[in-house]
Amino acid sequence: MRKTLSSVCLIAGAAFILGMWLGPSTGWAIFAIALLIMVLISGRQHQKIKLWVRDLNAAPPVSAGPWDDVLAPIYRKIKQDRINLQTLNYHLDGIMMAAEALPDGAVTLDKAMTIQWCNQTASQHLGLNLATDQHQSIFNILRTPEFAHYAHQKEWEQPLLLHLSQRGRERALLLQLTSYGMGQFLLVSRDVTQVEKLETTRKDFVANVSHELRTPLTVLLGFLETLRDLPTESLLVEQRMRYEQMMLEQAQHMQAIVSDLLTLSTLESSPSAENTAVPLNYVIEQALQRVQALSNGQHDFETHIDDKLWLEGAETELASAVGNLLTNAIRYTPKGGTITTSWFMNDDGSATFSVQDTGIGIAPQDIPRITERFYRADKGRSKATGGTGLGLAITRHVIARHQAELTIQSRYGSGSTFSIHFPKERVRFATI
Repeated sequence: MRKTLSSVCLIAGAAFILGMWLGPSTGWAIFAIALLIMVLISGRQHQKIKLWVRDLNAAPPVSAGPWDDVLAPIYRKIKQDRINLQTLNYHLDGIMMAAEALPDGAVTLDKAMTIQWCNQTASQHLGLNLATDQHQSIFNILRTPEFAHYAHQKEWEQPLLLHLSQRGRERALLLQLTSYGMGQFLLVSRDVTQVEKLETTRKDFVANVSHELRTPLTVLLGFLETLRDLPTESLLVEQRMRYEQMMLEQAQHMQAIVSDLLTLSTLESSPSAENTAVPLNYVIEQALQRVQALSNGQHDFETHIDDKLWLEGAETELASAVGNLLTNAIRYTPKGGTITTSWFMNDDGSATFSVQDTGIGIAPQDIPRITERFYRADKGRSKATGGTGLGLAITRHVIARHQAELTIQSRYGSGSTFSIHFPKERVRFATI
C-alpha cells in the first residue's frame, strides 16, 4: 500500500512540475496517462497473481509490484508446509511399513468395533480382506461366542486363545484387545499353532520316554527282586542264566533308548557338522555288513551302488541314517524276504539312496507319522525286534541337515521303499 501511495505521489509531483512548465492542461494529461499506465501494470500483476493462485506449488511471479511483500511470505509458508507434509508422509509410510512387517496381526477398530485398518498378517490370521471388510463389524468376521464374550468385557487383562478352521487348516490364535485414543481399539493376533504343536509334542515325548523306560525297568526290577527273595538253591543254573540274559536284554534296550535320545538331542541342538566329501558307497557297504550279521542269513540282499558317486556331508550322520533304514528293513521283513539297496544319480544331477524291502508294509494312515519319535506302525513287532522307536526320527533330522528329502512308498502287506533324495549341490565324485 505504501509503495502504491508513493508511486501516486511521485507521478503527481512530476505532473505538477511539467504542468508549470508546459501548462496545466498538459500536466493533468500527463498525470492521467501515468495513472492509466499504473492501472494497466497493476492489472497485469493481478492477472499473474490469479494464474499463480491456481498452482501454489509453482514459484510466485518474478515481479508483482506492491504484491511482492505479500506473496513472498505466503510462498515461503506454503513451501515450508509442503516440506513438513512430505516429512510427515515419509514417517507415516515408515510407520505403516513397520506395521505391515510385524510378525503379529494388527486390526484397528472404532468405538462400534468396526474395522478401520489391518496389516497383512492380520489378513492371513483372520481371513480379512481390507478392500471388502473395511467398516464391517469385527463380529461378522470372528463369529464365535468366545470372542463375542471376550470383546464385550470392560477390560482385557488376559489374551483369548481362539481355535479357528480356515480352508481345512486348524489355526490357534492368541487375541488381545486394548483401547487407545478416543474410543478406538487395537486387536492384536498371534499365531500359536506351532507353539501348541510343540507343547503337545513335548508332552507326548515325556510320556513316551517315561513309558519306554518304565517297561524295561519294571522287568529288570522284577527279576532282581525275584533273585533276591528266592533262596540260591531254589533256582536251577539254567533258570538263573535265563533270568540274567533277560535282564541284560532289558538293560541293553534302555541303553539303546538313552543313546538314541542323546543322538537326537545333539542333532536338534547343535549346528550342522562340518561337511566333507563322503564316499557313501563305503558307508553303505559298512552298514550292509552289520545288518547282514543281524539277519544271520535269513534274508536275501541285492545292491545297486555307484562306487564313483560321493556326497558332501557329515559322515557319522549319514552312516546313522543309512544304518537306520537298513536296520528297519531287516526288522520288518519276514524270513526269506529281499532287501534291495540302491545308490545312484538322477537325470537332473541329484542323487538318491533307497532301501526297498518285501516286508509287512505300512498302512496309509501311518505313513505321515512314521518319522515321529516313538511312533510305531506295528507296536507288537517293533517291541519284539528290539526297536527304540527313534531311528526314523533321527534319520529325519539327518536328512533335514543335509537339505535332502525323504519319500516313503509302501503297500500294507507288500513291502516298503524308503528313499533319500540329495540335492545336486551336494553330489560329488570319487577323487581316487
